[in-house]
Amino acid sequence: MAEVFYKTHVFCCTNLRPDGHRLGCCQDKGSMKLRNYMKARVKELGLEQTRINASGCLDRCALGPVMVVYPEGVWYTYHSAEDVDEIIERHLIGGKIVKRLLLKPDQTALSFEQMAGQPESERKTAEQQS
Repeated sequence: MAEVFYKTHVFCCTNLRPDGHRLGCCQDKGSMKLRNYMKARVKELGLEQTRINASGCLDRCALGPVMVVYPEGVWYTYHSAEDVDEIIERHLIGGKIVKRLLLKPDQTALSFEQMAGQPESERKTAEQQS
């Protein structure tokens, strides 16, 4: 098998939609700040074979902010630096899925546990959309 330049790619949606869009957008939910935090933490931890990328729309902004981790194709919702730290520690370093933040392929709304980590303003918006 050929050597790879990066073992893991993380794509963080930083899409920006017009104000009032029915699906919202990840950027309005703090995705850029959290993506930048994740990139800095990964560098600080010396995870040289992990690349943290900003992404355009991943078509799941209603569940956002969202990220997808490859090569596994695992999707997460996240809302805080603590969520990002847990994904780094448990998934990127430990190889374990963070079940409370995991988005299933057919998922269209956040679970109660996933919503609990959101700021209250986002919880109200998410509840109105479901």
